[in-house]
Formats: sequence, C-alpha cells, structure tokens
Amino acid sequence: MERTKVIEALATVIDPTSGKDILANHMVEGLKIEGQQISFNLVLANLNVPHKSELNFACMQAIQSVYPQADVNVHMMSRATPDQQGAAAPQQPENPIQVRNIIAVASGKGGVGKSTVSTNLALGLQSLGAKVGLLDADLYGPSIPTMLGLKGEKPKIQQIDGRPKILPLRAYGMPVMSIGFIIEPEQAVVLRGPRLAGIIKQFFNDVLWEGLDYLVVDLPPGTGDIQLTLVQTVPVTGAVLVTTPQEVALADAVK
Repeated sequence: MERTKVIEALATVIDPTSGKDILANHMVEGLKIEGQQISFNLVLANLNVPHKSELNFACMQAIQSVYPQADVNVHMMSRATPDQQGAAAPQQPENPIQVRNIIAVASGKGGVGKSTVSTNLALGLQSLGAKVGLLDADLYGPSIPTMLGLKGEKPKIQQIDGRPKILPLRAYGMPVMSIGFIIEPEQAVVLRGPRLAGIIKQFFNDVLWEGLDYLVVDLPPGTGDIQLTLVQTVPVTGAVLVTTPQEVALADAVK
C-alpha cells in the first residue's frame, strides 16, 4: 500500500468544526503502514466533541475506498488540558479483540424482543457491507442459537500462536458465539458473579473475533454482573435499549 494514496484519501475527510480537511488542520500524526494494517493518531481539539465517532468512521471509509482490505486503526487523541476537556468521562478499557465497534443490546425486562433486535441489527449491518459478529451474552437464557438455526451445534477449538482459540460458528456468513453452543439444552446456568464474569471475559479473549467492524452483544435483561463485566472488559461504542409500550416494561427501561 502506498503512503501517498493513503494521505490523499485522508485529505478527503472534512473536520465539521473547521470545515477544513483533517490534513490541512494537522490532525493526522504517526501514520504507520505495515502490510495490510494502517494506523495513525487523529488529534482533536477536545475528546468530548460530538462528531468524534463520525470522524473515525469517515477516516476508515476513506482509506478502505482505496484499499478495501486494509485494517484501519484510528487512535483518538487531544492536546487539550483536563480543564479544557470539561468533566472527565469514565476511562474505557483497552480493546483486547480485533473489533472496531461494540454495540450492547439491553433491556429492563425479559421477553421484549431484545434477541430479535440483536439478530436483526447484526444482519442489517452486515447487509450494508460491514463485517459483523454476534455474541449471545445472555447466559441465563440464550436465544440466538435457536433464532439462527444453530441449535445443537458445537464450536471447534484451534491452536493459534500457541494458544487455544474458540472458533465461532457462522450463520449467513456471520460469526456467532453463545453459551448455548457449549451447554446442553436442558442444562440450567446457575452461577455466581465471579464465574459469570469469567465466562464473559472468555467470550471476548478466547473467541477468534477477526477484523470486525461491529460486534453486537445480546445482554440478559436488567443490570448485573454480566453488564458490569462487559463495560469493564471492553470499550462499548453504544447501546440499544429495547422495550415494549407497556407501562411495566417502560418503567424498568427508564431505570
């Protein structure tokens, strides 16, 4: 991959704040090209700017329009002091897996269609050309295997760089992982918090998620150990809260 073509592609990305391209604004630093991997720092005036995600996506899209197979990593930075940044947001953990965006799908109550939304969201993003994975993190009642016709299927283990990795199953070309692939259909999941946290971490660290644009995570209803482990283990890009119009469902969703 040619450095000049990458730079020309980045010159088409416009900073909404100034109306100038990000190169003219001296926002691109530390550009590295190693094989199919392209990484650089995108320096913002303030990390709290509302268009941060849009700029990230625009940079990746610009480069991949020239090199579709490129693995693009954009590191957001700011030269602003803590006072200039305003109230500090909670620090997100580093991403241990090759996924650009992690979307959590949650609900206050069960039975509101959360797994249906998760499945359709993942397939919808894939239909737009994104590389998408689906993780069923509802350890108590995994529904994704049934919805995708994978009930009874078992994942395989493969040694990669001397470490055992779980190979996710595939549905419609999309990698999918669920505890429903591991336990027997009649087996109940009765586990304390630390064990639940360990399983969730294993789903992120030991499953081979490769080069995904989005990983959609179907969470159990409510808030608890699984949700806390998720936000402490990986940086969550955004969340979708699913509810129905009934007052009892809305009340829990608001909480």
